[in-house]
Amino acid sequence: MSDVAEQLSPAEMADRCGISIDTLRYYEREGLLDTIERTAGGQRRYSSSDVAWVMILRCLRTTALPIREMKRFAELVRQGDDAIPERAQLLREHRAEVVDQIAALQEALDTIDHKIATYAAILESTPVVDTLSDTTPTLGGKGARAT
Repeated sequence: MSDVAEQLSPAEMADRCGISIDTLRYYEREGLLDTIERTAGGQRRYSSSDVAWVMILRCLRTTALPIREMKRFAELVRQGDDAIPERAQLLREHRAEVVDQIAALQEALDTIDHKIATYAAILESTPVVDTLSDTTPTLGGKGARAT
């Protein structure tokens, strides 16, 4: 059921949730959103409950949960409280995958930081070339020759 206090247009909904209108429509086409209320003129209107649900979907998508699993989760939510154990299990499994992703990203970040430090050390040990004088650096940046 929709919240009377909040009736957002598709553009307002997309903006509020930090997604594109195309993504919002995609979620609707894929059955990830329940039936969206419409005005008498047929325009979609979203409630604060819809916003909260899309924010959950956005979280799951940001953490790389496949669309098929998002659909499964949405179906489990529609089944009500009886499906809470399955919902919790799906989220526990996804959490473990996210933890692995974070560890892999941390390892990659450590490698990048190491390369940056290596390059900084090389740059600090390279002599500064005076580019404002009447000389130009030779190939390889070693020495100078008169122009």
